Amino acid sequence: MIISFLNQKGGVGKTTLAINVAGYLASKGLKILVIDADEQRSSLNWARMREIDPIFTTVGMPEPILHKDGVTLAKEYDHVIIDGPPRVYAVARSAIVASDLVVIPVQPSPYDVWAAEEIINLIKEVAVPLSEIKKIKPAFLINRKIHGTAIGRDVQDALAQYSIPCLKTAIHQRVVYADTAAEGKTVLEQDTNKQAKEEMMSLGEEILNFER
Repeated sequence: MIISFLNQKGGVGKTTLAINVAGYLASKGLKILVIDADEQRSSLNWARMREIDPIFTTVGMPEPILHKDGVTLAKEYDHVIIDGPPRVYAVARSAIVASDLVVIPVQPSPYDVWAAEEIINLIKEVAVPLSEIKKIKPAFLINRKIHGTAIGRDVQDALAQYSIPCLKTAIHQRVVYADTAAEGKTVLEQDTNKQAKEEMMSLGEEILNFER
């Protein structure tokens, strides 16, 4: 399965999610490839920070060839995860064509809800011509939810206007995501935050369910 984390809005946590989901899938003994499609090279920089053996393969491909070269590479792996770019229409479009599942991270903010329309329209533009060949499944993911507030629920209600499912797992705002990223690790490789591990494991399993 090819899973992309995409949103035309920047700063929504695509790289953090891509890396940690890849880490969880790899921990299950699956062969995982992460394609960094963002010119900022955040996933590749994460891999360079890692001082211990890699748990998955990371390559850079910030070009609109993902639906060709990315799909070819996918044949050698159990799953491929695309860390998508913001505001690069051609690359995002290519990533959607390549994908089986498009996860759209949305922060609990009205700005993110408004901005979601752009990526939804792009998915529809791509998916309709491909509908007889493959079905591209989109899903929202609430990211950086803040404990003790109702805004996460409010955002989920607001996203219902797009008629696209929202994943049940929400990822909360936690310092551990930044701390582990600085070391080239995932939250599954640290011992101090059980909640972060549990929510990332839950997200990984929910994503795998799209294939079943």
